[in-house]
Amino acid sequence: MDRFNAMRVFTRIVELGGFAKAADSLQIPRASVTILIKQLESHLGVQLLQRTTRQISLTLDGAAYYPRCVRLLADLEETEAVFSAARHNPKGLLRVDMPAGIGRLVVIPALPQFTARYPLIEVEIGLNDRPVDLIREGVDCVLRGGASLDDSLVARPLVMLDQVTCASPDYLQRHDTPQGLADLAGHQMVEYVASNGKRYGLEFVVDGQLQPVNLPRHVSVNSADGYLAACEAGYGLVQAPYYHVARRIREGGLIEVLREVPPPGMPLTALYPPHRQLSRRVRVFVDWMIELCAQPGNDFFRDQSAR
Repeated sequence: MDRFNAMRVFTRIVELGGFAKAADSLQIPRASVTILIKQLESHLGVQLLQRTTRQISLTLDGAAYYPRCVRLLADLEETEAVFSAARHNPKGLLRVDMPAGIGRLVVIPALPQFTARYPLIEVEIGLNDRPVDLIREGVDCVLRGGASLDDSLVARPLVMLDQVTCASPDYLQRHDTPQGLADLAGHQMVEYVASNGKRYGLEFVVDGQLQPVNLPRHVSVNSADGYLAACEAGYGLVQAPYYHVARRIREGGLIEVLREVPPPGMPLTALYPPHRQLSRRVRVFVDWMIELCAQPGNDFFRDQSAR
């Protein structure tokens, strides 16, 4: 029995929640997965996984064994990379999750730069705004905007995103364009509802202080694209990262307002599990993201000349 291969299969079963999913992920026969786990359990003399017709769960021994496997496999990967060509040309599958807007508007258009530099890395990108369980879902790295971070993950700051307040031309014709916060009486907003149920109104920075403003609303939305669609439909003011509205503003579909009292910046952060900290694939991707965020001409910043 190849113990390292058996450990890799075991960790993938835990991360993906099933034998079949692990087999598909590792591209090996499902029967081989079952045989390797039986051999591993026989070798250790303990049961690692509790199998039922509905789910796979860890036994107490399995729960203790899993983090040790993760560390050993990460150390093995890094050790091999140090003494092989993979140090300079890493290879393998890299699973990254990020908000749909960042992926669609910024990362994927620039991705040919990354794949040309690292042609042996296969990138699998998940686009969504929901929280991701990196361990269970087998994700190597996530990009997230905002200050709410998971303390169990390694966080690497990428950039502070500019945010803007905007509305549709039709809405501003009906309600007039506000020149200051005092003009917001009689206006309305689109409310954003996060996946955890938290509701977001408007926020402004006035003389260095954060000032929240809640206006009446007729529509609440739980997706970033839907949030902007409701704004374009004339339901009120919204606040969003500049990259997400830059094209709409340039094309006239949205109009920026209250530029003198901007929303607070939004930190964009790369997050990954501690055991992936030594992964060469994760490191080169995060380094590339830092380069991308610093490149002139991107839409992370409202005014490129002000950087």
